Amino acid sequence: MSGFASLGLAPEFVAGLAPEFIEPTPIQSSVIPLMLSGRDVIAQAATGSGKTAAFVLPILQLLKHNTLGVKGNHIRALILAPTRELARQLSDQCIQFANRQQQPLRVRLAHGGVSINPQMLSLRAGADILVATPGRLLELHASGALKLAQVKYLVLDEADRLLNLGFTDELTAVLRLLPKDRQTSLFSATFDADIAQLAEAWLKAPQHLKVDTASSIPKIEQRVYEVNREQKSALLTHLLKSLSLPSVLVFVNAKLSCDRLAQKLIKAGIDCIVFHGDKSQGKRHQALDDFMAGKIPVLIATDIAARGLDIQHLPAVINFELPRSPADYVHRIGRTGRAGEAGLAISLICHEEYHHFGVIAKKNKLEVERLQLKGFTPKTLEQYQQQALQALPTPKSRKPKKRHNNSKVSPRS
Repeated sequence: MSGFASLGLAPEFVAGLAPEFIEPTPIQSSVIPLMLSGRDVIAQAATGSGKTAAFVLPILQLLKHNTLGVKGNHIRALILAPTRELARQLSDQCIQFANRQQQPLRVRLAHGGVSINPQMLSLRAGADILVATPGRLLELHASGALKLAQVKYLVLDEADRLLNLGFTDELTAVLRLLPKDRQTSLFSATFDADIAQLAEAWLKAPQHLKVDTASSIPKIEQRVYEVNREQKSALLTHLLKSLSLPSVLVFVNAKLSCDRLAQKLIKAGIDCIVFHGDKSQGKRHQALDDFMAGKIPVLIATDIAARGLDIQHLPAVINFELPRSPADYVHRIGRTGRAGEAGLAISLICHEEYHHFGVIAKKNKLEVERLQLKGFTPKTLEQYQQQALQALPTPKSRKPKKRHNNSKVSPRS
């Protein structure tokens, strides 16, 4: 046997895979047999390495062989994601895989930002697979729209983000609602030691896998351009026009930065659209759909677009601003160069970011030459320091305070 058949998947199941699934990727070869055998897994692998298929395929086969089905509004398999966009994408992929297998599975999607009522109605008869964000899942459970006592399979995609401080309380509440007799699998491109230790407390003797680590992605060309802060927008405009790429994902750190940068690019004649948390869910979906369909060449986004999104044939990512953590850098540049394609990741750094990029490079073991473009040469360190000194406010001269003698005179003096 070779290919997917050698991993323990049933022959009829392998026959139903899409034509592009000929040979499994390293993460699929490692994970699928373990999940089919019932083992808990903590798996780290590079973005674009096939993690989704690595957990969806064994779950589909396990559900197919489990003839008990769903009773009432119970759930059989639960997949948690940190963002609405990733949850939506995972749901679509589960449906596509199930349709290829001609499995009449009920796959349901639940996330915030939209009305909860249609989601409640869709869960009345339960679900074989529910893909959800933690907050909306808890809302649905509190309203009695679903029950979690029959969950047999739990997957945390982008698990390091779900285990971070922003989601810890919600995730803890979800885990308390799930039966202890379940199989749990965690997937991400990055795990630090603290996250892995926290995760292990919720798993049963998990198998740790680290395949194709995200810190070295050979098909992504990484470039770093030094530039003065005030010239960043001009350099970005120059790159977008000179590279002539069909689509580029530009990352910034704040919602307001998205809007301001979009205004500058539009003024320079570059068609673009923004993608951040202040947009309604409908507008976020539309922006992402238009970008992925090639209708809009430039998407300016915060880090909600950095996690797990599979944007096919994306040639380049540009960090207009550096991410706050080295792990986020890995996730950002992982949006390009997916599924074996070549990709380009560019970072624009000014003097204030030199040190931070050094931290990112050291943490991810990167060796990237810092480049300069003619017309955008940054100031020397001496010039930068002089400019910083000149920007300091001039101290105001202080007038001597009048001293008041508040001492009381004794009647006897």
